[in-house]
Amino acid sequence: MVDWTKSMEQTFEYYEVDPISWKDKKRLTNIKSSSITRDLETDTLGSATIDVTNMVGESYIRIYLVTNQNGQKEKHPLGTYLVQTPQSDFDGKVNSVSLDAYTPLIELKENPPQLGYSLLEGENIMENAYRITKENCRCPVIETKSDKTLQKDFVSNADDKYMTFLIDLIAQADYKFDCDELGRILYRPNQKTEALQPVHTFDDGNSSILYPDLTLKHDIFATPNVVEVYCTTGGEVLYSRVENRDINSPVSIQNRGREIIQRITNPNLPGVTTQAQIDEYAQNLLEELSTSTYTITFSHGYYPCRPGDCIRLNYKAAGLEDIKAKIVSQNIKCTQGVEVKTTATFSKKLWS
Repeated sequence: MVDWTKSMEQTFEYYEVDPISWKDKKRLTNIKSSSITRDLETDTLGSATIDVTNMVGESYIRIYLVTNQNGQKEKHPLGTYLVQTPQSDFDGKVNSVSLDAYTPLIELKENPPQLGYSLLEGENIMENAYRITKENCRCPVIETKSDKTLQKDFVSNADDKYMTFLIDLIAQADYKFDCDELGRILYRPNQKTEALQPVHTFDDGNSSILYPDLTLKHDIFATPNVVEVYCTTGGEVLYSRVENRDINSPVSIQNRGREIIQRITNPNLPGVTTQAQIDEYAQNLLEELSTSTYTITFSHGYYPCRPGDCIRLNYKAAGLEDIKAKIVSQNIKCTQGVEVKTTATFSKKLWS
């Protein structure tokens, strides 16, 4: 078991992947370097750039970090990518080729469903998602069981690819796509950061792998401190107003010196709307809008955490204590030292 906070020897190995068995087919010795980007905000959840010394055809390449610590040698997969050859340079001695590479999810972006392709009301969402995903890509797909069914017929749009069709489909069961380091497609449940358990704590004691520089951003400029709700029911206009006058809240009317109003007209509420309902709606909405999202970007040596994982930040030198954050993106330099630039988000309630 590797202790990632201790010193070790680090090297990299690259393998061509057999698209049928999905196992390593042969080791590649012509790769000079690579860089990996993992990003929850992209459809394919990431990409890679791989620099080689001669032209190669389209193929899947798996990247491993190889560690040697106290005589124990271990291989850790970092990602599996479909490569293409967009550019090459020759300096008179060496032919250098830069390969753009994509996760196996790229195959779901290549083809559209048939026009009018549909699933019927009552059909199981995740069973269909698994079947359609498996039929339209070569990589392994890990099935996820769910009892959720379609509440109405689900029909593809004319401009859909299988990727967009499936993203919209699994969202109805509260899932998103995921792709692990071996290139297997999975489905990750939608979960709030508060419900996740941290896989690792980054703190001042991690000085061996945690770089000193970090960036913390948040924007509370447009955060409202007043919510007004108007609702017409039975010819009567109901009105509710909730104000943030908490002296301890940084966005309260007193502390900002002005009102910032969020106005809602005719909210979609169940049954016959009452004054108590819109009062509760206004209160809950202001609490929800009074939450600020912080984005932190920091660099560290390699540790096996990935986008979607929850981490704990106890970096007291930067004023971060007992913060649970979700990783949203990473950039991994596959060179000695394996610098990882991680971006994570966390929320703070500014009023309740």
